[in-house]
Amino acid sequence: MSSRSRPLLLIVTVFWIYVALSDVLYANQMQSSLTALHVDLFAPWQARLLQHLLLYPVLLGCVWASLRMGWQPILRRLPLQVLLAVGFAILAEPALWLGDAVLVGAHRALLQFTTANDTGPPQLLPLIQIWVASATSFLLTYGFGLALATGFDIYRRLRDSHIRAAALERALSAAHLAALRMQLSPHSLFNLLNTIHGQIDGDPADARTMIVQLADLLRRLLYAGEREFSRLAEELQFVRLYLGLQQRRFADRLTVSVPVPERAPRSWVPSLILQPLIENAVVHGLASHLGAVEIRVEAFVDEAHLILRVTNTIGVLEPAGRDGIGLKNVRERLTIQFGELAAFDAAARPGGLWVAEIRMPLLLEESEPVVTPVAA
Repeated sequence: MSSRSRPLLLIVTVFWIYVALSDVLYANQMQSSLTALHVDLFAPWQARLLQHLLLYPVLLGCVWASLRMGWQPILRRLPLQVLLAVGFAILAEPALWLGDAVLVGAHRALLQFTTANDTGPPQLLPLIQIWVASATSFLLTYGFGLALATGFDIYRRLRDSHIRAAALERALSAAHLAALRMQLSPHSLFNLLNTIHGQIDGDPADARTMIVQLADLLRRLLYAGEREFSRLAEELQFVRLYLGLQQRRFADRLTVSVPVPERAPRSWVPSLILQPLIENAVVHGLASHLGAVEIRVEAFVDEAHLILRVTNTIGVLEPAGRDGIGLKNVRERLTIQFGELAAFDAAARPGGLWVAEIRMPLLLEESEPVVTPVAA
């Protein structure tokens, strides 16, 4: 028996035990009241108990067949469902006769069911009426049992569908996050490779150093892309590598300020969450003018939140309100992972500055971060 069938079997069994006890107690009480009148109308309680034992496998088979059959299309399934119910109900009275025959013998059982009382002459009772009355009663009983089993089956199907939907949603969110984590601009990589190529003839030693740094950067990128969260110190080390390579490209224009990883707050952050902001600062900070550009990275704790801030200088003609792929990347990731618990803001500030700031829950390094993705 499969684990999925056990709860349904338990529900039907408990229901049938309740029905059997109720029927036996009712019949026994009524017969006790009629005994003083010398009327033997109800079968012994042992016979009724045997009746329900005999009907139990029939009930299980009918319920199983009904659930397997279903109700759609209704015009084809309804007659079959009614046939199952009537088939079960009409077996109730023969099951009682059989139970009584086991106890007192077939001849006495037939005599008991065809005699009004033990003192008068034998009279044939309207067996068809008794059969119809019994079938009607057990038809209602079967209906209640089937409704209980069907209701539980519908609940289980809805629960399973919700679980599957949640699993698919988590898988989609994980795939979305993986794609967002790996969005390092190919344009930046091509520019770095062109810079290295230009250094090979003029300064081979510097070119070899840049190749080693680029390899380390890509290794960290691939490793971080496999994880949902990284330590802030690791993220800052990645930022230092990336900006170090960019400084070699723009040695006369670019200055950077990045916290020492060892002195940064001991916290978990979404993997590569700073990379789009740093890349955005380099690309847009240098593209708008020919002057010097300063990029400053800050990380600090504000009560129960971690603040990550990237500031870069921009030209006076730099248009406000730019929101490219990198910034959308960050905003989507924070929404998926933290929902309303995190905030992201990026805008031009007075003094020719562009400030991108992440405010997220503080996830201390003492324990592994457990954050349930929120549907975007």
